Amino acid sequence: MIPAPFDYVRADGADAALAALAEHGDEAKLLAGGQSLLPLMKLRLATPAVVVDVSRVKELAYVRDDGDVLALGALTRHCDVAKSADVLSHAPLLAHAASGVGDPQVRHRGTIGGSIAHADPSADLPAALLALDASYVVRGPNGTRTVAAAEFGTGFLETVLAPDELLVEVRVPKATGEAWGYQKFTRRAIDWATVAVAVQARGAGTAVALANMGSTVLRAAATEAALAGGADAASAAQHADEGTEPAADVTASADFRRHLARVLTKRALTTAGR
Repeated sequence: MIPAPFDYVRADGADAALAALAEHGDEAKLLAGGQSLLPLMKLRLATPAVVVDVSRVKELAYVRDDGDVLALGALTRHCDVAKSADVLSHAPLLAHAASGVGDPQVRHRGTIGGSIAHADPSADLPAALLALDASYVVRGPNGTRTVAAAEFGTGFLETVLAPDELLVEVRVPKATGEAWGYQKFTRRAIDWATVAVAVQARGAGTAVALANMGSTVLRAAATEAALAGGADAASAAQHADEGTEPAADVTASADFRRHLARVLTKRALTTAGR
């Protein structure tokens, strides 16, 4: 498959990328690792008039200890998230999720910011970051704003990002020494999740996030409430699909996804000792 014709702009910094977005508006698309955008362009499901390449903007590729949080540049690649000593120590759930994204090629080209901005509800990293109560720093012509992970996705492949805004940083509250669990069901190891469940404990509380159970990644609110009320893992997991709207497709029926959500939530909670 061959993409539709487009103009190419290579940005050498975040400011240059923002200038290109301001000039071209919603006719432009950002290219980071290309692992999500290029397949869509080849299928002509995305036909940007201008591709703004930010893959060489080194200022946005980092993992930094920032007190109570970890700060990750949006262009940090999955493989670097997975092997970062800081992430392994303070947010091991995120490191584990990053290590299971796609295949080695995807992990060495794809970026954390690209995965978040693509907003596929079956993606690993957005689900893990939702369980971790992460927030996203967005820069635009009017300055910088911070958006909670729970508020970032607005629909299937849709986010709060304006056409002239750039996701620049991911901020993850440290979960040093806290229990966690991650369970994913796929047809093949490299596939998007049919359903995935991320669990992150914080003191007496537990966050449970679901992938591919709706048009965005979402929290299993009923399960979290059951746990807060003293339910054990098996009982709380039976509520995992409440309030969700899983899709039916060639991968799975909606009922099978509901079943998977309950089973995988029980496993993830058990792994986390909840």
